Amino acid sequence: QVQLVESGGGLVQAGGSLRLSCAASGRTFSAYPMGWFRQAPRKEREFVAAIKARYFDTYYADSVKDRFSISRDNAKNTVYLQMNSLKPEDTAAYYCAASTRYYSTTDGREYDYWGQGIQVTVSS
Repeated sequence: QVQLVESGGGLVQAGGSLRLSCAASGRTFSAYPMGWFRQAPRKEREFVAAIKARYFDTYYADSVKDRFSISRDNAKNTVYLQMNSLKPEDTAAYYCAASTRYYSTTDGREYDYWGQGIQVTVSS
């Protein structure tokens, strides 16, 4: 059974940093994109970042560009999200996602497997 398990969330002050990790098991995703999405209270799920398998091309939402960085370790079947200069508006449940298609990027409908979500809360 495929599982994606997020870790590293929590409560931080504005301006602080967190690093989220997502470890996949049950299937190897080294050939496919992986990404992060988030959902704040009373808002729709939105794209945050994604990373391709080959050459590790990355994609970011405008709201997090230059503050967040996504990376992956294929040997560990794990994807990371480094979050710096956090703002209260970054507060949300963050979800890791993995695709079984080569060209998935910003659309959540293109991802096949999802983690359970992990809370990030940024205080002002």
